[in-house]
Amino acid sequence: MLGRLNHVAIAVPELASAAATYRDTLGAAVTAPQALPEHGVTVVFVDLGNTKVELLEPHGANSPIAAFLEKNPAGGMHHVCYEVDDIIAARDRLRAAGARILGDGEPKIGAHGKPVLFLHPKDFSGTLVELEQA
Repeated sequence: MLGRLNHVAIAVPELASAAATYRDTLGAAVTAPQALPEHGVTVVFVDLGNTKVELLEPHGANSPIAAFLEKNPAGGMHHVCYEVDDIIAARDRLRAAGARILGDGEPKIGAHGKPVLFLHPKDFSGTLVELEQA
């Protein structure tokens, strides 16, 4: 069911500063900021060739990242994203196996313009998992 690792997401308190660190200190290619108000985040992607690092900061008052940063003020690893060939089939298989899909269970369009779902961290060794249609 799982495909390749699409990205590792790191919540940061200040996106411009974190992006500059990856770009200027580590010499990485960093995309322009992209606001995703429906997800409550603003993101940039650090291209690593074989995968990406997503840096995300809160966008709006109801951002789930704001709550994460309250507990982790310096930021930290927020989730991992895996690709799947068929997100609906993956969702249905996971539900049948007892996994909890966050939100209403319907895919939303993510930062790459593809459908995504999030899985409850308590079902996956304490890690928030995002699935993205390949």
